[in-house]
Amino acid sequence: MVEITVGARELKARLGRYLQIVREGGTVLVTDRGRPLGRIVPDGERTPTVEERAKAAVGAGLAHWSGHKPSLRRPSAKLRDGGTVAALVSEGRE
Repeated sequence: MVEITVGARELKARLGRYLQIVREGGTVLVTDRGRPLGRIVPDGERTPTVEERAKAAVGAGLAHWSGHKPSLRRPSAKLRDGGTVAALVSEGRE
């Protein structure tokens, strides 16, 4: 694990850079005039991204993905008069 020491002013100026270091598992020691103030450390339980969850579902056999973007589909629910449920809901909101 990497630990980097940075002054408070430098941290403020380049926060995104130091947060990326923390995302990658590093630790940032923040100082004020050379005296340690605190540490920014990675969270133990990181929330997985959508991509990571999707890959896990495919890996577990719960989903299948061709690698392409999903295509738009026509609404599956239609009313007897040929209208859509979305149009009916919109009318009710007016």
